[in-house]
Order: sequence, then structure tokens, then C-alpha cells
Amino acid sequence: LQKNKMTGYKITIVAGFLMTMLTIIQRGSGFSVSSLNRMKFSNHFMRNTALKMAESMAPVRVRFAPSPTGSLHVGGARTALFNWLLARKTNGKFIIRVEDTDEARSTRESEKSILNDLRWMNLNWDEGPELEYEGPYGPYRQSERKDIYKAAADKLIEKGFAYKCFCSEEELEEKRLQSEEKGENAKYDGTWRDADPIEVAKRVANGDPYTVRFKVPENKIVSIDDRVRGRVTWDASASLGDFIILRSSGMPVYNFCVSVDDANMKITHVVRAEEHLSNTLRQMLILEALDYTPPIYAHCSLILGSDRSKLSKRHGATSVQQFSEQGFIPDAMMNYLANLGWNDGTPKEIYSPAELIAAFDLNRIVKSSAVFDLDKLKWINSQHLRALPLAKVQSIVVETLQSASLFNSIEESSKHPNFPEFLIASSKIAQRDMELTIDAPILISNCLKYSLEETLLSDSHVLEVLQESDALKSIITTLITDFEAGKFPTGKEEKFNEVWKGYVKSLGGAIGLKGKSLFHPLRLALTGRMSGPDVGDQIRLLWLSKGIVKDTIVMSLQERFERLKSFDVLEALKMVEKRIKEEEEEEMKKKENNDSETAVVV
Repeated sequence: LQKNKMTGYKITIVAGFLMTMLTIIQRGSGFSVSSLNRMKFSNHFMRNTALKMAESMAPVRVRFAPSPTGSLHVGGARTALFNWLLARKTNGKFIIRVEDTDEARSTRESEKSILNDLRWMNLNWDEGPELEYEGPYGPYRQSERKDIYKAAADKLIEKGFAYKCFCSEEELEEKRLQSEEKGENAKYDGTWRDADPIEVAKRVANGDPYTVRFKVPENKIVSIDDRVRGRVTWDASASLGDFIILRSSGMPVYNFCVSVDDANMKITHVVRAEEHLSNTLRQMLILEALDYTPPIYAHCSLILGSDRSKLSKRHGATSVQQFSEQGFIPDAMMNYLANLGWNDGTPKEIYSPAELIAAFDLNRIVKSSAVFDLDKLKWINSQHLRALPLAKVQSIVVETLQSASLFNSIEESSKHPNFPEFLIASSKIAQRDMELTIDAPILISNCLKYSLEETLLSDSHVLEVLQESDALKSIITTLITDFEAGKFPTGKEEKFNEVWKGYVKSLGGAIGLKGKSLFHPLRLALTGRMSGPDVGDQIRLLWLSKGIVKDTIVMSLQERFERLKSFDVLEALKMVEKRIKEEEEEEMKKKENNDSETAVVV
């Protein structure tokens, strides 16, 4: 050891760890996280190593416990996701427990909505509501577990950790006001804490209403080793007065239910939002009093809006259902929410569900709050859409085109002989540029419409093409001539892609143009737009859409060439130049007005 201090250090750690394990076995407590938590370690590294080994050997049981008082918020969805990932990573169990003790606000409709949102995100659960076999620790709704809570409360009273309190609402309000007048924190003063048992029995016999309060021990220090926030310590009696665990109605309060349920359901890890950290003190006190093993805690930071306040409805969509309706897909939502507060230590941003499971580690959840960025979510969604197999994209296209009423009717359109080819062609076009699934009808209909007038009125890039008026005139004239002579590929050709490429090449040679000098005016003339999918792909789609897409949406090649015959390039150039000049003048006026307002303020 004197020759090699590092070797000696390692031997010391291993020897100490083995001694610890031997001690546990001798005590008969078993190799568990709870037994390790109760022991004192001389070395921080040794303690963490022991805990990690214990966690890796113990079967992980995690829970997501929503309150059915509204829809599933993205913050709740991320909590569910982190729990689900931990369970799947460790071959553990992911449990849904419905915390519906708020009788005034909880509804089954809300519960069903939340469970549907979890299903949409593919966060399947192993125990909980709506399963054929809910699991061995049911029921999984707190409203159906009142007898369990009553038995636990009776046990606490019997052991001297809780008592019946007969203070009325008026008395409690008076105590609160007195505390405020003295500048003290409003805590229950323990009026019934050590009451005469005879008096208590008398009041119960009289039918007087009472609550059950937990007796907070004096000089009690409570600590947890939070996997996100580190060591957290509370002085219990300085922080709390004796708190209610059963209301006078017999309904248990939140912290009591959670403590009893986590213990009875053998929850090993509690991964939840940091706003629940303050609840942990009460829960730890209850668990200890009932001789239950506390779980491992991980309190994740909140998700913030763009103004760095807590994400809420004023920031836009916040519920999973809203994002689903807006065209986001489950894998992308899962990917983005995982990135909000977790990373695997690499620059990687795009993950499949399987990759997330493989990479997930509680130790990689960061303490700092994450800001919700809708543009980043859209980008991640687009990456997942591009990675989808074409068959899945086809399903999205059929569903969204039907919703947008582009088909004559899905029954009629799907029987058309060209429907399979139309579906493949339209899906490839949509997949290239989709950010959201609802973009598919827009991208496809843009190819089928002819937007020349709209482009002249709104796209400044068209000016460059119009200024090369001789080239544009030459292309339009040649296109019309070829179309009328039957030389222009219309999309019905067997090997259309080869035919189209050959035609464009010969067109450029005939009029002496190539590169963007050829492709930009060609695109404008045939599609009426300055950007979009390949022009040949659009012409092919135009042909395939006949009899499938409503005629009111499609402008045929025949109609497009009729418009080109009457198109005056020089008149269009004058119109666009005038529009751009007016826009620039308007922008200059706005800038001058803003400068004037700034000067007045200064």
C-alpha cells in the first residue's frame, strides 16, 4: 500500500464495501437500497457505488400518478416518459395510479383523456386502470382505496404517531390570525396533540367531527439523496406543524395517500416534478412512522415557457392532445420531451424510442429548467417524419387528405386504378417537406394548384426570373409549342422520370439555357411557384390525381398552358417592380415612425 497509494485506495473501497455487504447479511436485512440508505458510509464514492449496485439488482417499480382534473400537460407527459424509460431500461414495471381524491374536480372523462394521451405516446403501462388484469396491488384509483388509508391511519394512531383533532374551522382560522399578528408562520399549535384519551373518546361518542393529524416529531432531521437535486435536508418540526392526514369527511389528504400507496405498491423510484419536493418531507415522516421503506427520489425541474415562466396555456398549446391534433407524431413527442431536462452526454438530438430506452439514465437528468421551444419540436418532428417507412407516411397522407376533403370520396378514390401510384407519389412529396402531418394536404394541393398570380403578388424572388424576360418568353413559347404538338411529357408515360429528364435536357439545348437560368423560369411557367418539389414529380402527380382528387383543387396542364398563352412577361415585370417598391416604401415609413417614437421616449 505504501508503494502504490491508488491501489491501496481501491483495495480500501472494495474491502469496505464487502464489509458493508457482510453486515447487511448478518443483520438479515437483505441486499436492498433501503438497507443501504440507513447505513453510514465513510466514503462518498463507496456509498454511491453500493447504491447503484443495489438499484441494479432490485426490480424497479415506478409510477405515474395523474390527477384527473384536466388534460395531460406536457410536463406530466415528460414525467410519465422518464418513469416509463426507467422501467423499460431495467425490465421493471411502469404503473399508472389515478390520484382522484379531489372529489369536486376529478372526473372519469378526464381520466380517460389522460390514459388515451399516454396510449397515443405509446407509454404502455404494466399495472393500472383499463387493463384486463390491473395488477396485484389494486385498486389503482385512490378513491377506491379508502379502507386501506383508514387502516393505515388507525395504525398511526395506535402507535402514537397520529391523533384525532376536534378543532373547528373557526378555531383554526383564529389560530392562524393570531400567528400572523405575532409574525409567526401559521402552524397548528397542537391543541389536541396530547389530549386526555377520555375526552377524546367522549367527543367521538358524541359524534363530534374530527380530523386525524400526524404528530411531527420534535428535533427531527429528515434527509434524502435526490438523484437530481442531490442531498436535501429538512428540520421537520421547524418546517411543519402537525398536519392533517384524514379530513373530517374521512377522505385522506394527498400526501398520506401517496405515502401509503407508494409503500403498498412497492414503488422503488419516485420520479416527478420539483414542485413535489416540498411534499417529500411529509411523505418521509409518514413512511418512517409506518415502518415502510422510502423510495429513491428524483425531482425534475419544471418546463418553462419562452419568457422563462412556468409553461402554461398562455404560451400556446400545452396538452398532449393539442399537439396530437396539430400534427405531431408520438415518437417525435417522446424524443423532444426526453431532451427537455435529459441528455446522454453526446451532441445527439434525434432518438428512436429504442435508442432512448438504451441511453436513459437517471443520473443524466439535469437540475436546470428547460425552455419549451416549439420550433425545435417541429424540427424534431420533421426528422422523425422523414425517417418513417413510406408505408407509414402513406397512412398519414390518406388520413390527412381525407380530413382536408381533397378526395372525391375515400371509397371512390381508393378504387381508382391509379390510387396506389398516386399514394406513393404524393407520400414522397409530403415526406420531403413535412414538419407536421397536417402539412401533407397543403404540400400536395400546392402541387395540384397553379399559383402564378399568387406568386407575382407575394414572392419577391420572382423578380429575378421576370428580369430575364427574353429567356422566360423563349421557354414559355417552346413549352406551348411542344404541348400542342404532343411532345411535352404529361405524366402518363411509362418511364416518366427518364422521359422528363430527356425532355428538359433537349429543351435547354434548343434554347441555349442551362442551370438555374433554365430551371427557375421552367418551374415558374409550369407550377406557378418559385420553389417546391421536383417539377417532374409534380407533373406526374398531376396526371395521377385525375379521378382521385376533387377537380376544384386541380388545375390541369391544359388549363395551365391556356394561362401561359395570355401571360405578358413585361406587364408582370412592371407589376412586380411596382409592388416591391411600394413594400420598400412602406417598410421605410415604419422604420421612420419607430425611430421617431424611440426619440420621443429618450
